[in-house]
Amino acid sequence: MLELLYHKGDQPIQHIGKKVLLASGSITYVVDKLEGKQLLERKACPNDRRVTHAAITQKGKELMAEIFPKHEQAIREIFKGLDEKEKETMIALLKKLGLHAQDMR
Repeated sequence: MLELLYHKGDQPIQHIGKKVLLASGSITYVVDKLEGKQLLERKACPNDRRVTHAAITQKGKELMAEIFPKHEQAIREIFKGLDEKEKETMIALLKKLGLHAQDMR
C-alpha cells in the first residue's frame, strides 16, 4: 500500500484494495496500522464527503526512499535470470493474471 501511495499519490481508500489485491476488510486494518505508525494519513475528499483518501506522510516517504531502491535492485537481480523475450512473456502473463483477478471481484 505504501508503494502505491509513494508512486501514485493519494488514493481513495475504497479503491486501494483492487490495486494491491487486498480484501476490503483488510484495507481498514492495514490503513489503521500504517496510520498508527504515522506512515500514512486519512484525508477527506474536498469534492465528495463520502470519500476518504489515504495519503503517504513525510515519514512514509522517507521510509520508502530508504527501502524501495533496495527492493527494486533485488527485483532487477532476480530478473537477470531471464532473457528479454522471457521478460516480455512474463510481463504479458502477469498482466493477464492481474486482469483476470480483477474480474473475479
